[in-house]
Amino acid sequence: MSHRPAARLIQRLLTLAAACAASVAVHAETVNIAVAANFTEPAKALAAVFQKTTGHTAQLSFGATGAFYSQIKNGARFDVLMAADDERPQRLEKEGDTVPGSRFTYATGQLVLWSAKPGYVDDKGAVLKANQFNKLAVANPKNAPYGAAAMQALYKLGLTAAVQPKLVTGESIGQTYNFIATGNADLGFVALSQVLDAGKLKGGSMWVVPAQLHTPIVQDAVILKRAAGNPAAKAWMALMQTPKTKEFIRTYGYAVK
Repeated sequence: MSHRPAARLIQRLLTLAAACAASVAVHAETVNIAVAANFTEPAKALAAVFQKTTGHTAQLSFGATGAFYSQIKNGARFDVLMAADDERPQRLEKEGDTVPGSRFTYATGQLVLWSAKPGYVDDKGAVLKANQFNKLAVANPKNAPYGAAAMQALYKLGLTAAVQPKLVTGESIGQTYNFIATGNADLGFVALSQVLDAGKLKGGSMWVVPAQLHTPIVQDAVILKRAAGNPAAKAWMALMQTPKTKEFIRTYGYAVK
């Protein structure tokens, strides 16, 4: 995992991603992107790179993947979905709501147990079994893939029944993070990307949940059908697949091929 400052990587992106601009339309356009909450910070930084290297503008909305799926099916005017799973993009693809051939995996996420308190979460997650905490935050497993992964981990650890009375549920992984950061929950399950800055833990304490405790958090992006003729949507997807963008995404703890 890279430990270089994120600002330096952003600058490199600004310099080296300029090749993307060669394929950009003369007239600047806007792309409306529904972004899974776990990818908030990388998306904000990449939106700035996108505008400077292409002239297009990325309008970002953050939330839970399941909620975005429902909004899209109800006519929400999004051009691109950057999901926290591969299930919803595949479903939209099968239902004829996407541009054929546009879907790809932009990252594979990592689930962590995190507390804003230094030293509170040990490196083996034993704090869960000790069960001395008051509140444990998870994202709604119906809408948030990281929440579903958290519930799978609790089940495999045999702790579902024990912690059930202490669960507080966020509608997205972003709200779940806020519960923990503000002390409304002692600890909780969030995305590794939310607690890292330039590859280092921003604060508090964490346990990276072993991958075998939940299904892989494969995150797909896809262009939605309404944006078939939008050059900004195509340019955004091109930027997301450049080597330097992938390198930048890795600094947030994601696995990227």
